[in-house]
This record gives sequence, structure tokens and C-alpha cells, in this order.
Amino acid sequence: QAQLQESGGGSVQAGGSLRLSCSASGVPYSRACMGWLRQAPGKEREEVATINTRDVTSYADFVKGRFTISIDNVKNTLDLQMNSLEPEDTGMYYCAVNSRFGDVCLTNGLIEANYRGQGTQVTVSS
Repeated sequence: QAQLQESGGGSVQAGGSLRLSCSASGVPYSRACMGWLRQAPGKEREEVATINTRDVTSYADFVKGRFTISIDNVKNTLDLQMNSLEPEDTGMYYCAVNSRFGDVCLTNGLIEANYRGQGTQVTVSS
């Protein structure tokens, strides 16, 4: 059974850092677009960052310069390093993999990804 499992969420004060990790089992990611989504209470889900199997990355404007997405080939995880966190970053963060278009990452394509984890909560207090 295909499964994505996020970890690393938590509560921090503004300016702090968190590192999210996502492990996959049974998910075909050898040619895929992978990344992170988030959803704040009362808001729509939005794409945060993407990376493909050629290590091409893309970031939403609201996280550029603060978040870094990467693939750890030793641990086989998809990671998101989040620095300089702001209260507006509060939300549920989801790991997603979209294999429908190979390793092409379409803008906001992960919102309709064919694989998504259950999410991990990130809370940033002011």
C-alpha cells in the first residue's frame, strides 16, 4: 500500500526553525515531482515547495529565502528545512508526490497530487 509519512512538526516561536521529513513506501518516485503543501485553518491548501528527480527546485514567494527543500538519498526522505518561521506559516504541512507527469513540476500541480501524506502540524507563535 502506497504511503507517505511526515514527521518533524511542532510548536516554535517566531524566528525559530523546524525541519520536516517525509518517508515513502510503495510510492513510485523514481520519476516524479515531490514537495510540500500546507493548509492553514480556514484557508485553501497551497503549494510551498517542489523538487523533482533532477533536483530542480521551486518555491512559493512567501517562503523564498527561508525554506529549503531537499532529498536525503541516504535516509530516503524528502525534507523541508524551515527557518525564520512566522506566525503566518502556521498550518498543517503535507508531503506530496505527483507521478502523473513524470518529473515535471507544474505550478500548483502538487495540490492534485496522486499521493499525499496525512500531514504534520506546524504552529508558530508570535
